[in-house]
Amino acid sequence: MLFLFTVLVVCCAILLVAGVVEQRRHFANLEHIPTRVLVNGIRGKSSITRLCAGALRGGGLNTVAKTTGTAARFIHPDATEEPVYRKFGIANVVEQIGIVRRAAAYDPDALVIECMAVMPALQEINQSKLIRSTIGVLCNVREDHLAEMGPTLDDVARSLSRSMPEGGICVTAEKDRFDILKEEADARNCELIYADPETVTDEELRGFSWFTFKENVSIALKVAELLGVGREVALQGMYDAPPDPGVLSVERYATEDGKKLRFANVFAANDPESTLMNINQLLDLGAIHRPLNVVINCRPDRVERNGQMGEIIPELQPEKVFVIGHPAKSAIDAIPADWRSRAVDLGGDRRDPEEFMREMLGQLGPDSSLVAIGNIHGQGELLLEHLAELPADESEEPAQTAATPAGDPVETMQLYVPRIDPYQHYPQAYETRYTEPHPVPQDAYGTHQMYDAYVPQQAQEPYAPQEPQPQPPRTRGLFEPRVPPAPHAADDPQQWHSPGEPR
Repeated sequence: MLFLFTVLVVCCAILLVAGVVEQRRHFANLEHIPTRVLVNGIRGKSSITRLCAGALRGGGLNTVAKTTGTAARFIHPDATEEPVYRKFGIANVVEQIGIVRRAAAYDPDALVIECMAVMPALQEINQSKLIRSTIGVLCNVREDHLAEMGPTLDDVARSLSRSMPEGGICVTAEKDRFDILKEEADARNCELIYADPETVTDEELRGFSWFTFKENVSIALKVAELLGVGREVALQGMYDAPPDPGVLSVERYATEDGKKLRFANVFAANDPESTLMNINQLLDLGAIHRPLNVVINCRPDRVERNGQMGEIIPELQPEKVFVIGHPAKSAIDAIPADWRSRAVDLGGDRRDPEEFMREMLGQLGPDSSLVAIGNIHGQGELLLEHLAELPADESEEPAQTAATPAGDPVETMQLYVPRIDPYQHYPQAYETRYTEPHPVPQDAYGTHQMYDAYVPQQAQEPYAPQEPQPQPPRTRGLFEPRVPPAPHAADDPQQWHSPGEPR
């Protein structure tokens, strides 16, 4: 028994020493990065991370970034990127240690990293132990993750405030609960700066090749300003930055019976406020038009969110509301009584997708728009798969909105080419431009051990230098047909290429 107790004490001592050494090494890596920007909030964190990184690159700062959202990506200083490898596909905040180690190897001027913690305690640990940001970003406070951070929006605001840097600076575009954020910032001796979306002009917004919001752009511009980057070069850097895989987009399809359909995938906007904001922007831009139809995908583990999507139906004023997934009743019962007659129950966890797709398309008008909201998993994924099999609408006639007189052109932003589906890997054109192999610097300790925990075993060798590839032209307009991306070997993680090998 004494022997076993001795072994236990020795093992605990070894683990304690190893933990202290790891912490000191991690803090040393953080010291190699003078500016650390931690992006937190409810909606739009990944897009803001990319915009901030692009703005700083535009100003000539050596910038590394990492996103966590739809598809976690490590973004190198030259804007090329690669997936963040996760063993068993499980995300854990501890991966931030390896990300910092990789970033420090570039001796960067700045690191822009998305907060991947939801629980309030983990958000505080992520700030105080893992990132220790010098500039915090708290983009917005929305109605999501109420079980972890709620139950009220005021509670969510206070929970998110745990990621504010003590004695640092925090940038926010949140207006409704700015007073709460200010109170939390003062308690941490943190300077809270409001990024006014109205300072971003419509003309500046049209320079983007994908849908984004003034709030996101204003935050990135304010961060760039704090680091001495001019507005013009910051905007150009954002224009050149690769978009997030979950970027909002619109597709045009033609059904077998000759109907025209504009489809907007708004699944990524999980909360009611973001969903309404996305759809209203698409309507204002003329990307979609009325008659408008809505499809709500329900999940049994997101019953509250199903009901939230049903409650906003009167504000969308759709012709029909198609409900798929399970339990469909959770969304239909939440639709106000005056609008419930427009609901079409196509749900059921065992419902044949061929059947509900045929019934849904059959009830659409000759030229209409369909918006998908709720949660994508389950039958939402099947919906996207079946819609992608429809032929593209080749007609060139622009849609007219109620606010646009016949014959007047509709001003729109361009969409990135080709469309990036969050449930596919990047198309070849995107891979060529943004994920070419490149040289890898050694880490702060002169080794390449920083890759051991984050890259598959066949990718352990240093990256071979590659000649820069020409950028593909951005030519597809908002109203041009979708060009489906070619299948890519990266769909199978076991077939990922070694960085030193040709694609």
